[in-house]
Amino acid sequence: MPRLGMVTIVVPDYDAAIRFYVEVMGFTLLEDTPLGESKRWVVVAPDPESGATLLVAKAAGPAQESSIGNQTGGRVAFFLYTDDLDAYLARLAERGVVAEAPVRTEDYGRVTVIRDLYGNRWDVIER
Repeated sequence: MPRLGMVTIVVPDYDAAIRFYVEVMGFTLLEDTPLGESKRWVVVAPDPESGATLLVAKAAGPAQESSIGNQTGGRVAFFLYTDDLDAYLARLAERGVVAEAPVRTEDYGRVTVIRDLYGNRWDVIER
């Protein structure tokens, strides 16, 4: 049975992205392999055991650079699950990331939206 394993996020700089996703968001750096010239294979994950990973890709050229922070035209692009939304939001706030709106309750759980370092919108959900 197929399963989704990785999605790509386009960034302007590998090292700044690694710092943000690891130090601020609490992800784990799984791989950082040089691929020659200025290209690297950088993979991070919120939970290395879950199987879902994020490929951090440095933008190559103006078309990719123009999509940084707006890969889905302003819609929420990523969905991050947590067992304790309040604690996770407090951790993010200590590191400068704040929710766009108050936490709300939906049929699927408690949720709010944050933006990453580049402006990409993430739903943070406590199911």
